[in-house]
Amino acid sequence: MITIAIAGKPNSGKSTFFKASTLADVEIAAYPFTTITPNRGIAYVKVKCPCSEEKILREIGPQGCGNCIEGFRFVPVELLDVAGLVKGAHEGRGLGNEFLDELRQAEAIIQVVDASGGTDADGNVVEIGDHNPLEDLTFFKAELNMWVYGIIKRNWRKLERKAELEGTKIERLLSEQLAGVGVTEEHIKRAISESDLSDKSKLKLWNDDDLKKLALHIIKRSKKMIIAANKADIAPEANIKKLEAQSGEGDGEPVIPCSAEAELALRTAAKNKIITYLPGDLDFEPLRELTEEQRKGLEKIGKLIQTYNGTGVQAIINRVVFDLLDYVVAYPVEDEHKFSDSAGRIMPDAFLLKRGGTARDLAFAVHSDIGKGFLFAVDARTKLRLGEKYALENDDIIKVVYSSR
Repeated sequence: MITIAIAGKPNSGKSTFFKASTLADVEIAAYPFTTITPNRGIAYVKVKCPCSEEKILREIGPQGCGNCIEGFRFVPVELLDVAGLVKGAHEGRGLGNEFLDELRQAEAIIQVVDASGGTDADGNVVEIGDHNPLEDLTFFKAELNMWVYGIIKRNWRKLERKAELEGTKIERLLSEQLAGVGVTEEHIKRAISESDLSDKSKLKLWNDDDLKKLALHIIKRSKKMIIAANKADIAPEANIKKLEAQSGEGDGEPVIPCSAEAELALRTAAKNKIITYLPGDLDFEPLRELTEEQRKGLEKIGKLIQTYNGTGVQAIINRVVFDLLDYVVAYPVEDEHKFSDSAGRIMPDAFLLKRGGTARDLAFAVHSDIGKGFLFAVDARTKLRLGEKYALENDDIIKVVYSSR
């Protein structure tokens, strides 16, 4: 399962974002370091279910697949809410070591930023607008950079000698050293090229500034990031504009304004059958008479949704999975005519696979034995036979034919 980390300074709304996405029972408080040990939970990407397609409905009937909600399929991903990051984390300040170690597992990072400027660099409450949220972006990148730089620097002379004496490429040596951080040899190759180090063929000429620049590009390549401009409902408009502006500057990360608190309120109200609401919806409907307090609260959230085209939480999760990480959804079936498994369940499973993944990769995702016995695949829509190298497209419905021997 895809693992996405939720990170940022203390008291930025990380745990609220996590709870709004997962409805997990976590502690939320307006003081730094509420989260000490990482919280894990399941969130979902929201996609249009293929069962609503006219061609498929003719085969399965108007009842649909029974595995979607109002025509939407929710596919699970893992969220990891880690301890808050403060300046000096790479030197062990705050809970920095724990934070950085937990990030190793994540394919992508959602950096939750207090766009309201109502918390200082350490997460202490200040007046709205007193703190510049752009500073949080700068120090976050700096901490990640110094973390990777520190890992490289500790054994640099040893790596340098090994590359010189044994002729092993530095890309391989560095990827082995950074494998636990999720860095591949391809990441290293591209980072070296982008750091303008390809011309410095002799490693002994690489200085500390070169290694820091290399670390910066390794982070960019290996850890995809998106900025959740949280507390957008109370943030000065100028702050939102400043954050959005940085995303258009060179390698700036995409920014999506959001209110984790508003999303949590909507999901909690829906769970308690006060309103109808699905994550990512642009509207909600009361199911019973509201109190004056509930009515005012929902009106305020309604204005936020109109301003930002939603609360932003679901949009961020979807953006990470489909844009930053470039995954597609594929639906394996056993009967391509009925779009079902052997028990008659219609498209019971949905898998997330990297774009470019093959029909054989889908077979392995279903079960290792099916992958090993893969013969060919069938496109359930067209009934055409597909080879093992067929690259999956988003929303593919695939029958895998395999040998059980």
